[in-house]
Order: sequence, then structure tokens, then C-alpha cells
Amino acid sequence: MITGSMFRDALISGANNITAQKQQIDELNVFPVPDGDTGTNMSMTINAAARELARLSDDCTVSEAASCAASALLRGARGNSGVILSLIFRGIAKGLADCKTATSEDLARGLLMGTESAYKAVMKPTEGTILTVIRLTSKKANAFLETNSEFIPFWEFVCKASKDALAKTPEILPVLKKAGVVDAGGKGLTVIFDGMMSVFRDGVIIAAEGAEAAPVAAKKESNIADFEEEINFTYCTEFIVQREKGNERDPLALRAYLESIGDCVVVVDDESIIKVHVHTDNPGKALQQGLKYGMLTNMKIENMREQFENRVSAESSAPTAPEYVKVDPEIPYGFVSVCAGEGVAQLFSDLGVDKIVSGGQTMNPSTDDILAAVQSVPAKTVFVLPNNKNIIMAAEQAVPLADREVRVLHTRTIPQGLSAMLCFDCDLSADDNQKEMMKAAENVGSGQITFAARDSDYEGHKIKEGELLALENGKLSFVETDLQKAAVKLTRSLIKKTSSFVTILYGEGISQEEAESMVSALKEKISDEIDVSLVKGDQPVYYYIISVE
Repeated sequence: MITGSMFRDALISGANNITAQKQQIDELNVFPVPDGDTGTNMSMTINAAARELARLSDDCTVSEAASCAASALLRGARGNSGVILSLIFRGIAKGLADCKTATSEDLARGLLMGTESAYKAVMKPTEGTILTVIRLTSKKANAFLETNSEFIPFWEFVCKASKDALAKTPEILPVLKKAGVVDAGGKGLTVIFDGMMSVFRDGVIIAAEGAEAAPVAAKKESNIADFEEEINFTYCTEFIVQREKGNERDPLALRAYLESIGDCVVVVDDESIIKVHVHTDNPGKALQQGLKYGMLTNMKIENMREQFENRVSAESSAPTAPEYVKVDPEIPYGFVSVCAGEGVAQLFSDLGVDKIVSGGQTMNPSTDDILAAVQSVPAKTVFVLPNNKNIIMAAEQAVPLADREVRVLHTRTIPQGLSAMLCFDCDLSADDNQKEMMKAAENVGSGQITFAARDSDYEGHKIKEGELLALENGKLSFVETDLQKAAVKLTRSLIKKTSSFVTILYGEGISQEEAESMVSALKEKISDEIDVSLVKGDQPVYYYIISVE
């Protein structure tokens, strides 16, 4: 049996363990492109939970610790591996609901629920990944209880079963076998479980040797206390309600009450918490009403008039986080796009995107980053363009957390995102726009030229670190050593008989002269009827991003 403080410390230990080993996990990635690697994403995701867990007192219950972790993991999730990790622990939290302490049976039930949550969230689950590891582990863990229900032997078996499942991943997924590695996400999960074992068995929290601070500027929770509008009420009041099982009160009623005593009301709820923000002259009344729904945590009351008077006119030049704004009924649609590079961001802004989330291949933003951007757009319906396959799941997790309608377009590349925006029609319904925008995104040809981050043998290509990789619609097309030749060859491959337009975004480190020389070489190889546009994108990682329509 374990206590709440033991479970809290175990998760912190697991976070420290994967932080210390994230580089080794990153190196297991088969695809050699520089990206937001698995170990880094999983480390940043679980460390979001570790920071919240560190605030819990020693008398917390297992249920409170698990719920705190699940909520923080959800908001801090980065990349597909981070989202899946958050869903596993969200299921575990469901299995530990109402548990003051936890037994082996409770954790075994939680592992099964975590497996179910993770599989449900993935449209096309791929076996031989972290999904396989958690599925086989949870199945064997529950079978183990038939012979031994003591907790320490049980969790030792969980750790062993997860490693056994991990060892099978190369036999299930051929690309892993060919590369001679196991699945990186599955490896990350085993490392976290081992870190938890250190606390359960030995009472020792593994130190995060070599840990680095997450590269995210410190900011207020969801940034909803930041505002630039007339102050109608004095106190900015925020708190989180830990929802009580069996309490069927509707959070919409809480929202209605808060709107009667203030403004800038936000009530965001999920299965375990209700997150509340309100500007009011009566913070005590807001707290009293919140108590009707459950226990209050993370309470904060600030005098906004005093803050405004003390605000320094010359603020830091560091990038500021998005500011929360309430929905304007007169604004039907808004847009959030994820991208990197000033030129690329300007293109999206020119096409009507309201808020840019800085991120992309090597910088996968968290669910909370995307949520904050959504909450800063005053529209009733906000379309989100992730523009990267490893960001889509994190964006999807923001949908139920927002206080306005959110629709995530599954754009996987920058060209897809730009084509989707070009197709938007303000006179169409949200459903029709979503269909037409995705149809446009799927019809554009996307090309990218980047470099190999590591030696690899991938899909028949023997790749050396530093060589140029040509990606055609997300898949490796060929390997090259000459940048201009690679860009011309890839663009020609993307051009079809029906193609009319080519847009080329050149990245940081590429001079205008180099880019113009490449375009000149391209025009010698293609029809004069095809219009070629050159744009300074300033994007990192990719020397060229190519769009063909």
C-alpha cells in the first residue's frame, strides 16, 4: 500500500529519471530529421506535473496527487509521445479516484484505464510503440495479482513487464528492427516506471542530474490574469475546484453566478477539476460559490487597480505570453497557427491568422501554449492549424479545455496550413469551412529540405549525419549533398501536370542570392507557365519549404 506523498514523490522521481536520460532516449528516434525528440518531449511533459506535485503537502491523498499530476500532464503535453504519456496517467488517475492510499489492485486498474485512454485518443494506433508497451504491461500486471498482491513485488513486476514489452517492439515494428533500436516512447515509459520504483522500494527520489530548465518563459496559469482593458472590478480572482465524485452541479451554473457579480469570467472544466477566473469586487462570494462544487486549490486574488498603478511603463523586451480575452459574439471566426520564422509568421498573419504560436519541428508547443493562444482570440469559433504532425495531438487536447469552440485542422506542413487559410470563406459555416480548408490542405504538394541529425539506415537510404534530406509530403524522397540540386530536384518531383503555382520559402542561413540562384536553376527545368514565388521565411531547421499547387 502506498500513501499520497509516496505517489507524489514517485512521480517526481520518474520525472527526474527521464530528464537525466532524455538524450539517450532521443537518440533512439529512427527518422534522422532534427525534431522535437521523444525523450525531450516526454521529459518536459512530466516535469510540468512534477512542478505542480512539489506544491502538495505530505498529507495529500493518492487521489489528490494523481489528479494533480494528470491535470498538469494534460496541459504540459508536448508532441505525440507527451500527449500519450499524459493520457496514460490520466487513466491511472481515474483508477485511483477516491483513494486515500492505494493498493496493487488500484494501480493495476489504473494501468488498464490508462491503456484504454491512450488507445482511444489515437486515430490509427501503431503497434510496436509506447501503446504496445503500456498495453502488454497493464495486461500482465493484472494477471500477476492472481499470485501476489504485495505492492513492492507488484511494481517490480510492472517495471520488468514494461521492459519485456519494450524488447518486443523491434519484432513488431520492422523499422525499429532494421535500425537496431527499441521504441523511444516505450523506453521513456520504462524509465519513468523505474524512477517511481526508487521511491516505492527504496524511499529515494532520483536526482535529476544534468537537468535543464524547460525553455518556456515563466507565466501565469493560462495567462488569464493579464489584460489590457478598462478595469470595471477591482479583484482578479482565480482558483481551481477539485471536483467531488457524485457532485452533479453543472459548472455552467457557476459561470452564470460569477457573471452576475463580475466580468471576464472563465470556467473551464474537465472530469477532475474546474478552473475559474473572474474579475469582481466580491472575491469572497466567488470562493463561497466555488466551494459548492468541491475543494478549492491554487487560490489567487490580486488588486488590479493597484497593479495598474504600479506597472512599469518600460517592460522587458522578452516575448510576452498571449493575453486572455473574452468571446465577442460579433466575431464568428478566429485563427491560431503554429509556425517558426518571422517570414512564415507574417504570411499567416497576412492571411488572417490572429495569434501565432512559436514552434514547429524542434520546438513542439505544449497543450497549454496552444490553449493560451486560443483564449487570446475573441472569436466564438477558433480554428487551430498545427502545421506539424507531432503537434496535432497536443492541439486536440486543448479543445475541451477552452471556453470557446475550437476546431483543429490536421495540417501537417506549413504549405498545408497556408493553403487552408487561403481557402477560408467567412460566409460558410464552421463545418463547411473545416471541410473545404482540409480539402485544400490535402491537395497541396509539400516539400522540405533539411539535414540529417544523426547517422541512420532509413527506408533503404544509408544516411550520414549532416547530409541533406529531401522530404516529399512528409516522406523521405532522397538524400543529397548539394543544396541547390536537392531543392530543384524536389520541386520538380512535386510538380504535376495540373500544377500552376510554386511558392518557395527560404530559411534562416540562406541568403537572398542563394535562394534566387536556386529559383533561376529551377525555372530552366520547368514550364514557363508555372508561376514561381520566392519568400524569405526565416524558418529554422528547413533550408527550403516548397509549396506546389
